[in-house]
Amino acid sequence: MLFSGLVAVAGPGVSGLICRLVVLSVHFWESVKGEGKKSDTLSSFLTEGGQQEGVREVSRKEIGKDTHIYRRPGCAVIHFPPKYEVRNIRQPPLISNQPVPTLAFSMEDISLTCEASGIPTPIFRWVKDGQKFDPTSYPLLSMTPGSGTFSVKSSYGTISTYQGNYSCYASNDLGTAVSNQVQLITENAPTLQKEKHITRKVLEGDSLILNCDPPYSTEPPLIHWMDNKLRHIEQSDRVTQGQDGNLYFSHVTLDDSRSDYNCHAQYITARTILPKEPITLTVSPSNTVVRNRKPQMLRPTGSRSSYLALRGSSFELECIPQGLPTPSIQWVRKDGELSVTRTSTQSFDRLLRFSNISEADAGEYQCLARNAQGTAAHTYTLSVEAAPYWSKKPESELYMPGETVQLVCEAEGIPTVTVTWSMNGNLLSDVDPDPRRSVHGGTLVLRDVRLSDTAVFQCQASNKHGTILVNAYIYALKVPPQILTDDRQTHNVTEGQTALLDCKTFGSPRPTLAWDSEHPMMMSDPRVSQLDTGALQITGVTHDDSGSFTCSILNTTLSITALLEVLNRTVIVTPPQALHIQRGHDAVLSCHAQVDPKLYPPQFQWRMDRQKIFASTAEKKYTFIDHTLTVSNVQSEDAGEYTCEVITALDKAEARGSITVVDRPDPPTLPDLLNQQDRSVTLSWIAGNDNHSPILEFVVEFEEQMFGEGKWEEAMRVPGDVEEAEVMLWPFGTYHFRVIAVNDVGKSDPSEISDICTTLPAAPESNPKRVWSESIESDELVITWEEMEKKSFFGPEFQYKVMWRKVGSHQDSQWHHKMTAAPPITVPNAGIFTAYEIKVQAVNQKGEGPEPSPVIGHSGEAVPLEPPMDIGVILFNSTAVRVKWAPMDEESVRGHLHGYRVHLFKDHLEKEQRGKQDSVSVVQTKANETKLLGGLQPYTHYSVTVTAFNGKGEGPRSDPMAFRTLEGVPNKPTSLRLDSPSETEMTLHWTPPAQTNGVLLGYLLEYQQVGEGSDDKLHEERIENPAASHLTVAHLDPHSQYTFSLRGRTSAGVGDAITTLGATLLEGVPPTNFSISIGETSANVSWVTGERYRNVPFHIFYRNISGGEWTESKELNSTQSSYQLHNLEPGSEYLIHFVFGNSTFSEIYFKTKGQNWNAGAWKKAGGFAMEGWCIGLISALVLLLLVLLILCSIKRSKGGKYSVKDKEAGQIDSEARPMKDETFGEYRSLESDNEEKQTASQTSLCVGSKVGSEGNLMHDQRAGPETQHDLEASSPVTPLTAPPASPGLPNSEVLA
Repeated sequence: MLFSGLVAVAGPGVSGLICRLVVLSVHFWESVKGEGKKSDTLSSFLTEGGQQEGVREVSRKEIGKDTHIYRRPGCAVIHFPPKYEVRNIRQPPLISNQPVPTLAFSMEDISLTCEASGIPTPIFRWVKDGQKFDPTSYPLLSMTPGSGTFSVKSSYGTISTYQGNYSCYASNDLGTAVSNQVQLITENAPTLQKEKHITRKVLEGDSLILNCDPPYSTEPPLIHWMDNKLRHIEQSDRVTQGQDGNLYFSHVTLDDSRSDYNCHAQYITARTILPKEPITLTVSPSNTVVRNRKPQMLRPTGSRSSYLALRGSSFELECIPQGLPTPSIQWVRKDGELSVTRTSTQSFDRLLRFSNISEADAGEYQCLARNAQGTAAHTYTLSVEAAPYWSKKPESELYMPGETVQLVCEAEGIPTVTVTWSMNGNLLSDVDPDPRRSVHGGTLVLRDVRLSDTAVFQCQASNKHGTILVNAYIYALKVPPQILTDDRQTHNVTEGQTALLDCKTFGSPRPTLAWDSEHPMMMSDPRVSQLDTGALQITGVTHDDSGSFTCSILNTTLSITALLEVLNRTVIVTPPQALHIQRGHDAVLSCHAQVDPKLYPPQFQWRMDRQKIFASTAEKKYTFIDHTLTVSNVQSEDAGEYTCEVITALDKAEARGSITVVDRPDPPTLPDLLNQQDRSVTLSWIAGNDNHSPILEFVVEFEEQMFGEGKWEEAMRVPGDVEEAEVMLWPFGTYHFRVIAVNDVGKSDPSEISDICTTLPAAPESNPKRVWSESIESDELVITWEEMEKKSFFGPEFQYKVMWRKVGSHQDSQWHHKMTAAPPITVPNAGIFTAYEIKVQAVNQKGEGPEPSPVIGHSGEAVPLEPPMDIGVILFNSTAVRVKWAPMDEESVRGHLHGYRVHLFKDHLEKEQRGKQDSVSVVQTKANETKLLGGLQPYTHYSVTVTAFNGKGEGPRSDPMAFRTLEGVPNKPTSLRLDSPSETEMTLHWTPPAQTNGVLLGYLLEYQQVGEGSDDKLHEERIENPAASHLTVAHLDPHSQYTFSLRGRTSAGVGDAITTLGATLLEGVPPTNFSISIGETSANVSWVTGERYRNVPFHIFYRNISGGEWTESKELNSTQSSYQLHNLEPGSEYLIHFVFGNSTFSEIYFKTKGQNWNAGAWKKAGGFAMEGWCIGLISALVLLLLVLLILCSIKRSKGGKYSVKDKEAGQIDSEARPMKDETFGEYRSLESDNEEKQTASQTSLCVGSKVGSEGNLMHDQRAGPETQHDLEASSPVTPLTAPPASPGLPNSEVLA
């Protein structure tokens, strides 16, 4: 248990108890825990020799707001300062690891654990069955160092002698702690007795019990019913295993017959499974019909049974019935409801299980077994008692001498528990009495505690179901004073605040403090005072108060310095405003503050109606950016007072603004009609809520139902402070009215609709405003007009009176008229395009409208009769002409002249085709008599005709007028290409213009140097031959670029130019800047070709430096930029020569990637087999051997002639000759091969010899076609296998 504070207990006083508060540090305790000490109580703060450090007495005024206090009977405990340094601590012992009850079998090891914390380290002892038990006196027992734990191995012998009740005692100089008493039980492992095989025979439908009867053990075994294949017997509501281990059959069936009902008893602690003898069950068919049976109880028997359960444990009630068919089970509580949370059914409802049983579960329960034949019931009386358990345990605490201590120990149980107190393991009745110590029930009181009273007390509670024990110590101590506040701690405050300079001390008795300042007069300032806690308080600080202050403990050398720094207070310079925001819009509130730099950055907290506002992520209602608050989609609930709080580490400033939600006004109400007249009515209404924005005006609208189209129209507007209006009306109308209010936000919804208002009919007061003729047919006059609005009809039976007469006709001067309800009317036989006076008058049942004024209209048009005359063409330029003609006679136009159309034709169209085909272009003009035609082709023949057209159509065409456009400048040549035959010449090749636009006379060439330092002179050359297509320009600068411009010429001038940029090509040089990209068997050689240089052919020669032959590439071009070398050997070095003409102009060494696996063999061949001396030596040995063979043959031939010698000689002779022939034949073949190789590679051999002597490669121009073919065939593109080198010569020799 970790202490939360130190108890201050009372001495004599009011009501017998006076509490003083004591403060204690946990600084050292945390360090002890960090060292891994097994101590978990405040006794870790006890000091050596009874000296107690870190404790001081304080008054109630010293308790700060961050000090945690808890109360207990007679005293108060607080948490103590964390910085008090405690040294040389001691701790009374407390049991940290209790022994546990143990069941051990004869072949098991035994171990009883007992561990305790304490300083000095506790000494352990054991008591067995009330007698001292010393484990060290038993050779077979082993002790664990540093603890009281002992153990014994089963292999050392019998363990039955160790059976008993054990208690562990842990003691040091400060007291003794006692463990719980535990029982160690030993017994032999259960074994099976010899059994007989059991056979059971029953009739089908009978009930049955198969008994298991396992061997007895203190620990009941787990029972498993299985068959011979170790598969569990399948259980159901018919076949159930009881808690006694027996197998119960509600009724048997023929399928239950088997010979392997095996009962296995599993003993968990003994790690033993005992199989019983198998039971054979034979179920015989009944001779009679199997009859159903009413349920009866198999377990428990009878109608009632009683049980006792302990509080907090699990308990089961069992109900196994017999019957046919199998009964179903129902559990009920007779004296109440079954607990849903603590009860459950198992084993096919045959078990009612209680988990964590409590006193509330005591009562009567009933099991009801039912089938079709009836019901059987069994009643269970369940009693619940309780082993002792703690309701309040005493706690180990530290106390000051002279205090009164209370250790409260409260335990409960059924039956009632008995509480006894012990001190250091001895009953208080056996300890010398002390008048300061008394026991009241379960409370131990110790008055006027002394240092010598330090001890460990045991509270024990017991009843018939068990015993519990708890240790708690009382430890009295004294503590020397210390200052807990850090030295030179800076206290920052803002101007005007109250400064509190801490000087926390710790000690007993309470230290006396004194404060001093670097400002001598300041300590006498009435703003400065010392609090009971020791802190120095300065109210209303100013910048002049900044400085250092000293706190010291009187009669000691202990002191600290506190520094005071006064900063500028936070001020809001721009507070949030009072905003009027329309509903649905965003509101932005700003709050600018001036903050001391040392307090920056400040925190901005916004509140609405004093409630904090937090940023919302889902709806994004509130958004905070720096010093601004944005309220999105403002609604009515967002209206209110908004407070901006600028919070720093030291102070806070706040300012208030507001949001007023404005909106469109509410609609006016109660529209009412007053004082109705023939042409007017007065409308009144009541204004609605203006929604925080004053109403500016009201709009009165009406809907006319008789002639209206269901549309509301505005009648008038009145100021916002007026709530009635006189509305003017039209005759013969039926009206509804409504009113709309308007403010700065917008318009309100319309008000309710007023009652109906009707007016009387009257004669029309107006006529149609626009009358005209829109005649289409040539002999008809069609008169039409704009219809009047129905509200202007003013009465029923409304019609239009249409009137007409010819203009200027004395014979027909009378007005003709016709009545109609709608336009238009048609007057037949009106002539072609004849002028008429026309007018339309409104008429209804009440009369006619005012006299209308006539307008001029015409009857229908016809197409013009004649074409325009006097057509002329004026040539304007090469692409434009002006066409003119004489004015048309109005009578021949026969309608309104809309304009003329000019038709333009190319001259290649035949005359007879012109009437059939469309013109090249048609240009329409107004009624003027000239037209400028542009966009024509120069020097081209055209024909033009002109027609007049009116609203009816186009008249006949005029006679065609032929003309040809003026000559123009040609288009630019279609192409221009440059070719450089030498370094100072450039040949230009071109193609003529696509359009010459006249007679091509020739060309004009202009060229000029470009670039820095160039000649700015422009050179010109006139080409008089129009058929020319190329020209060579000489005497050019080979180092410069030129622009060339070529233009065609006609008599009209010079045309557009085609321009190109170019330079002459320089004499070719071999490429430079070679680079190589290397692989394992290939390499890519690339180079850079000089700009403007002619293409130059060259060759690449390359060979393996280790002795390979030269390989020549095909002819390469300098513009080719790269070449690939193939069939290279990995990990080999190569030499490349670049040859132009007869000279090598560059060379490169490189090594291929990878590893050359033939390097060793090549080195051996090149270093030994190819050496000249080796070949000579071999040749000499061969010659010597031949000489010896010849001499031997001669010698034998001189000997006696007998058959054996002849035969031997013949054999030697026959063997010697082939050897000789073969030897020389082989030598000759090598030479011939070498000669053939030289012949086939004459060029390469020549090159090789010159590489060795002069470093140049000379190409053999005399090599014939066969030689050339061989060279190409051995190129890297199509490689051939090289002939083997001469085995008698090095590679360099072969090349030579």
